[in-house]
Amino acid sequence: MSSENPTTLVERVFSRIAATRMAGLPLNNPALRVEACGFRRWQDLWLGVLIAPWAINLMLLPGGSAAFRRLGPDEARTWTFPSGEYAFRGGEADGLGPYQSCSLFSPAFEFARHADARHAAQVALAVLLEAPSPRRAFLARLLPAVEQV
Repeated sequence: MSSENPTTLVERVFSRIAATRMAGLPLNNPALRVEACGFRRWQDLWLGVLIAPWAINLMLLPGGSAAFRRLGPDEARTWTFPSGEYAFRGGEADGLGPYQSCSLFSPAFEFARHADARHAAQVALAVLLEAPSPRRAFLARLLPAVEQV
């Protein structure tokens, strides 16, 4: 992954996935579309949220960090954020390469409108990057703690 913000690439790759192998599956929420939200640099990685009709996930993409390594789909890696430790699973997509994801909602039927899913994604990112506080309880409900995975 280059030093360029991956938002457009993530959306293009997952839009293709949505239109092909995920099209018509019953776990899709028709109110949602593919959107890459809030991608930013974090410890020489790219961190953001992928909203897709079938799930909403935190995503980490390599950005030149030696700490990022390719994981298989059944492998997990714990990352430490200001709000705590979270387990990410490996993934890979043609045109994007390796990534790691942490499920926020899967499937994502909680959302009647795409705007609500975007708001949840933005809040999750903000809280993820905050030091522990009373808002931590909100994040704990969204993200599986490492001990619970």
